[in-house]
Amino acid sequence: MTPDPGSGAVSLWSTLVAARAARLQAEGRWRSPVTFDARGPEGVLTETGDKVVAFASNDYLGLSVHPTVVAAAHEALDHWGTGSGASRLVTGSRPVHDELESALAAWKGTERAAAFPTGFGANLGVLGAFGDSGVRICSDELNHASIIDGARMSRAEVAVYRHRDTDHLEALLRAATGPALVVSDVVFSMDGDVAPVAELAAACRRHGALLVLDEAHSVLGPDPAADLGGVDVLRVGTLSKTLGSLGGFVAGPRAFVDLVVNRARSYIFTTALTPPDAAAALAAVRLVQTAEGDRLRTRLANHVARVAPGHPSPIVPVVLGDDDRAVAASAALRAQGVWVPAIRPPTVPVGTARLRITLSAAHTSAHVTLLLEALGEVRAAFGPPGTESPHHP
Repeated sequence: MTPDPGSGAVSLWSTLVAARAARLQAEGRWRSPVTFDARGPEGVLTETGDKVVAFASNDYLGLSVHPTVVAAAHEALDHWGTGSGASRLVTGSRPVHDELESALAAWKGTERAAAFPTGFGANLGVLGAFGDSGVRICSDELNHASIIDGARMSRAEVAVYRHRDTDHLEALLRAATGPALVVSDVVFSMDGDVAPVAELAAACRRHGALLVLDEAHSVLGPDPAADLGGVDVLRVGTLSKTLGSLGGFVAGPRAFVDLVVNRARSYIFTTALTPPDAAAALAAVRLVQTAEGDRLRTRLANHVARVAPGHPSPIVPVVLGDDDRAVAASAALRAQGVWVPAIRPPTVPVGTARLRITLSAAHTSAHVTLLLEALGEVRAAFGPPGTESPHHP
């Protein structure tokens, strides 16, 4: 019999919630957001009042506070207001959305682009639009959660290949009994390593597979364009990292993107990207293609070279293995004025808890010096951790 809510009986769901929370806490994986009052990398952790420099943001070029980008958002806010009010296919489209999509397509060298309110939604939408029953989706085992969820939520069969292992991918493609789709991050979000794009494209070329590349973290490259001849390709990206705004997009052949617009549930059934976010992203797209954009990327690359010489991206993992060790190392860094949160399972595989350092052109030389000195303290206290993931080639 269903308990009477007014009888004082504990509901089934209250019991389940308590048990699940207790399990996470017992595993040391209970987490809460940390409020950071900041404009750029320097700010205050409001709970403790600690002043810190954050090395955890994906605002790789510092464009979220660039005067040109901020001014564009202000102008759009004054012109169109705070929100779009509806989905793109109802009344949510504004001229700035069309301008942004044209600029994104030109930037990526494609016929068409479609913008989404989030990068997560872009991957859900693209994989849902093409992942029909009878399709095999081949996905790198370390792809981002949005790719994993998009593949799972599609109607396709999902086959996971070993990280960056194109021989394994080839075997999965050979075994496909229908159309195949290969999806991979270009720069992997937790390891900062790079996909073998040329080899992925070659495999897709041989097997007639659609290639979906997520370039969310590819601020320093690689640019896959030279490797993509003769392959059907969709290029997914985000507006919230390199471009310092919010949202996501897919760029590719017009017919393919038109199909996304008509089939992607995360495009059709959600309110459109806000006009201020779209305008900020548009200004940022234009800016990254100028000499100033080149200077910002060079500055970022120089920071990476100081912290991890030869590393291909601004994501520098310091793998510590044990969850508690990673949490303690993060706390030790914070005591030195450096904020690098510990990354633990399920975000990364068990036994690979880490510090995930991300660098930005907004960091100063003094900020990077502070980071290096604080990392030296951590090495002295916790042993000599490496600065690369075990998956890094």
